[in-house]
Amino acid sequence: MTNQKPLSKFLSFLLLSLSLCGYEPLMMANELIPVGVVLDLKSPVGRVAERYLSMALSDYYAVNHNYSTRLSLLTKDSGNDVIAAASAALDLMKKEEVQAIIGPQRSAQARFVIELGRKAQVPIISFSATSPSLSPSQNKFFLRTAQDDSAQVKAIADIVKAFGWPEIVLIYEDTEYGNSLIPHLMEALQVIDTRVLYRCVIPPSSNSTEIIKELKKLKANHARIFLVHMTASLGSKLFALAKNAEMMSDGYAWMVTDGLSSLLDPMSSKVMDSMQGVLGIRPYLSLSKHLEDFERKWKRNLTSIQAKIRSTTSLNLFGLWAYDTIWALAMAVEKAGMHSSFFKQNVSGCNADLAALDIFENGTRLRNTIVNTTFEGLSGNFGLVNGQLEPSAFEVFNVIGKTEINIGYWTPQRGFSKDLKDTSEKAYSTSKDKLKPLIWPGYTIHQPPSRLRIGVPVKNGFKQFVKLEWKSSTDDSPNVSGFSIDVFNAVLDSFPFPLHYEFIPYMNKQRQSNGTYDQLLYEIKTKKYDAVIGDTTIIANRSTYVDFTLPYTESGVQMVVSVKHDERKSLWIFLKPLSLKLWLTTGAVFIVIGLVIWVLEHRVNTEFRGPLEQQLGLIFWFSFSTLAFAHREKVVNNWSRFVLVIWIFLVLILTQSYTASLTSILTVQRLQPTFVDVKEVKENGYFVGYQKNSFVKEFLKEQLDIPESMLKPYDTIEEYHEALSNGTRNGGVAAIFDEIPYLKIFLAKYSSKYTTIGPLYHTDGFGFAFPQGSRFVPHMSRAILNVTQNRSKIQAIENKYDLSQFNYEDQNTRISLDSHSLDVDSFKGLFLIAGIASVVSFLVYMFKLFYSHWPVLSEENPVDSCWSKLVKMAKHFDQKDLSSHTFKGEESRVYVVASPEVFEPSPGIDDMQNHTRNSTEGSDDVVIDDDNDSLSSSSRHGDASMQDVPNSS
Repeated sequence: MTNQKPLSKFLSFLLLSLSLCGYEPLMMANELIPVGVVLDLKSPVGRVAERYLSMALSDYYAVNHNYSTRLSLLTKDSGNDVIAAASAALDLMKKEEVQAIIGPQRSAQARFVIELGRKAQVPIISFSATSPSLSPSQNKFFLRTAQDDSAQVKAIADIVKAFGWPEIVLIYEDTEYGNSLIPHLMEALQVIDTRVLYRCVIPPSSNSTEIIKELKKLKANHARIFLVHMTASLGSKLFALAKNAEMMSDGYAWMVTDGLSSLLDPMSSKVMDSMQGVLGIRPYLSLSKHLEDFERKWKRNLTSIQAKIRSTTSLNLFGLWAYDTIWALAMAVEKAGMHSSFFKQNVSGCNADLAALDIFENGTRLRNTIVNTTFEGLSGNFGLVNGQLEPSAFEVFNVIGKTEINIGYWTPQRGFSKDLKDTSEKAYSTSKDKLKPLIWPGYTIHQPPSRLRIGVPVKNGFKQFVKLEWKSSTDDSPNVSGFSIDVFNAVLDSFPFPLHYEFIPYMNKQRQSNGTYDQLLYEIKTKKYDAVIGDTTIIANRSTYVDFTLPYTESGVQMVVSVKHDERKSLWIFLKPLSLKLWLTTGAVFIVIGLVIWVLEHRVNTEFRGPLEQQLGLIFWFSFSTLAFAHREKVVNNWSRFVLVIWIFLVLILTQSYTASLTSILTVQRLQPTFVDVKEVKENGYFVGYQKNSFVKEFLKEQLDIPESMLKPYDTIEEYHEALSNGTRNGGVAAIFDEIPYLKIFLAKYSSKYTTIGPLYHTDGFGFAFPQGSRFVPHMSRAILNVTQNRSKIQAIENKYDLSQFNYEDQNTRISLDSHSLDVDSFKGLFLIAGIASVVSFLVYMFKLFYSHWPVLSEENPVDSCWSKLVKMAKHFDQKDLSSHTFKGEESRVYVVASPEVFEPSPGIDDMQNHTRNSTEGSDDVVIDDDNDSLSSSSRHGDASMQDVPNSS
């Protein structure tokens, strides 16, 4: 640098002398402005960019030949190495005193060179370092004359959304360029609910074996949609190996970012052939006269340089950005008045130290001038916003043959459109209808994944839910129908994006079920199926390896058993209203009440006296006659009346309840089950049936503790009917357990012969199964709610398969577990009150009896034993209580009123006759008129009163 300064002064002196001697044209000689260029000259971008830079320099000064400055490009090869790039930039700054550096080519190289430019205040201008992590706003002397990679993220997300891809695999190189875009992509895909299934990171140094290993891993995981973000050198190798791995065939989708999209043309025909059907996105190049002229010149000069740069006739976006970079820098240098003597030597003077870099005094002015430079370039409008090229429209293309076919455009304002000039539609669109038809890998027009692989169960019975029909014995694609399938199709109608699928029966070579429902659902985890659609029940253990949608049916497990014959035809139907226990209890209480009333009335009421057999009959007759309120006997004891009032109230309620229950039995048909609960079935060791391949088998074993040896599987409702009809002793079963939707179908056909019984063991119903974390689950669940809450829609599907003709709730109301037979518990309170009243009345009466007569017996016969006294007390109890008002002056019965303190034997008939004849001897004969209870003289009745005197006491 010190040796070049005297030379510069000498040249200036020489030009001045020549001008003084009359050589005026030499005054127009250009001042050379040194500009460094750091490129990887062995890469496609480097080779193309070098040629574009050279043509740009020539074209610019051919148009602007009167400029006083001229750029002098000093090119160095970075050799695809970060250190080499930094060393080349350092050498250009220290030895050549360049006033700007174009490059370096790669983002990782640019990070180091940018720091050198900051120290020397030399603008670093890159047309290919597009990593979002390199921010011009954070690096004052870094300018990017290209679009930031993150500018394409929204367009990529809209493409993924338009084609309804729920999952995608990101394949990118392990470099600064590859890693920096991934966080932006992840965030954008999360917004549209697309799951990143896997991130495949491939180092640039990977050989073919290592890349093939990664591709096999992706293929084994059944990945179908790929987004590739890498440079041309690594990307060309990836697609060639992907084609060899048969991953560029039908069912796959590949999309590339603009980093690779912009470099497809320099690739060989062999690489292009391996990318057939690839979808790409790149910045849109608007056609202009300047661009057309350049393209013609490029093609004319192509023959001489084609062998060197290995390029085809198409234009290259990075090359065009490089071209525009030269024009922008040349304009800025001229406008800023740059010359070659603006470097100020660092005071340290140490050339070996980076800190000793000479400082470009006008670096800030040159940088600001470039930022404010605008013009119409080959790549479009050139204008830097925040230090980098402002994003514009993107072109969406499809690789077909040896070229890329444009299928549409994307702009931040309008989304997708087929023509940028058509401004009739102002609304933002993410519909794929705004794109032209395209060809996918495998030369197919079917959108990948061409069909979502949906497993469906194979059933021999209950085909109302899932039914498979083959057209021929060699047909591998059956027609799948049924309630579950129709619900799924109805759900898809309200889906937010299109869903392409194929049904794959879960069957063996004999077209029979290949396993249980649990095994079918587990195939989702093994990636054999992308989903399972059918009558699959949502239960806890299955949710450990799949995700279920919301249920679309009710569910629950219940037991179904045979019913007995119609009880209304029974000879003993009149006994059904009351249970046996209640009959026995009522009979016992009748006897007790009759006995208590007899005890309370026997000594004071002649209607409760008489021969022994007559009194026993009266005990039974009296209480039972109260059922119909047909008793004629009057009670005179107040305690009897107290007991009888409560008893009649109980009888009234009992008879009314009996009448209501009998009426219900005779008018409402009820199904009487043969077994009332599963406990009875287990205790007797009866066989139990279940639906084959259902989770009910494990439910019966684990939750109900039924041994597996007692379980029998069945397929169809006819087999259910036969097994229940035969019974457990004839090779059948005592009961069958199944879910409500199946039982509805079974009972709709055999409602008069079978019934459900016992508790309902709840499950969450039928749902659709997807892989864990699947994006489909929330969308599908919301769509299921729209269908199930639309009663007309779901009712139409149910009617189609006759699922609504049987009312399960009505069936339950017809079930009888002897619930129509009234039990003791229903009248426990009444029986308790009647019992307490009877016992209290009895005890009070006996207490008064003993209290009044026991002392007399003890005084008259003090030596008698207690047992003898009790016998005499019993005899006394059998006598009339002449002190009672009922025997005073009774016309039909004449008694001598004895003093209560005197114990006398009951008079015989003769004694009573003598007593009557001698009534004038001073005794007071008292009789009671039954009609008016008035006292009258015995003479008014004469001897007729003797007709009612009993023969015995």
